[in-house]
Amino acid sequence: MRIDKFLNSVNITKRRSVAQDMISNKVVLINDVVVKASKNVEVGSVITINYLESSKKYAVLQIPTTKSTPKSLQHEYIKEL
Repeated sequence: MRIDKFLNSVNITKRRSVAQDMISNKVVLINDVVVKASKNVEVGSVITINYLESSKKYAVLQIPTTKSTPKSLQHEYIKEL
């Protein structure tokens, strides 16, 4: 699954366009490498998002098979580090 779709489907961002904007501004990294929106996410990858004041890291536990997942099931797909 593409990184922009992944961020949207596991509820890290509200819209895919927001995820694409974050990626184009080079604040999203996978395994400490700046990525493009077309980069595929794999199980075991670590996604880092650098916000203005802080950064958050997420471990990918599994890839969703649907377009969106309920917030209550977010813990099945990602784990905040």
